[in-house]
Amino acid sequence: MQFLKILFWCLLAFVAALFTYGNWTSVAIQLWSGTEALIKLPFLVFAAYMIGLVPMYIYHKVAHWRLKQRLAATERSLGEARSLPIAPPPPAYASEAEPAIVAPPETGALATDRLL
Repeated sequence: MQFLKILFWCLLAFVAALFTYGNWTSVAIQLWSGTEALIKLPFLVFAAYMIGLVPMYIYHKVAHWRLKQRLAATERSLGEARSLPIAPPPPAYASEAEPAIVAPPETGALATDRLL
């Protein structure tokens, strides 16, 4: 994999050298108040590339930093939640603390008749 990375960067440097060699001409740029500047074309292309790259690179780094901060906060809160003691679930049936209402058995009548 390292070989492919080196090969890619060498190929990119070769293409940039060919572009620079073939386009080494001066370009006139109109500045403020009628001032004109002569600059070589490869430098102009590089400057335009950097003007587009630098703000987006800074934005990417800030967004990456913010996401890492949010992830760290979420992991911290998850760790705190895991360390809290777990409360026992409420009983699904009547326990000794809460006695159930039970009708005494009767003779001759149904227990449900007494509840009504």
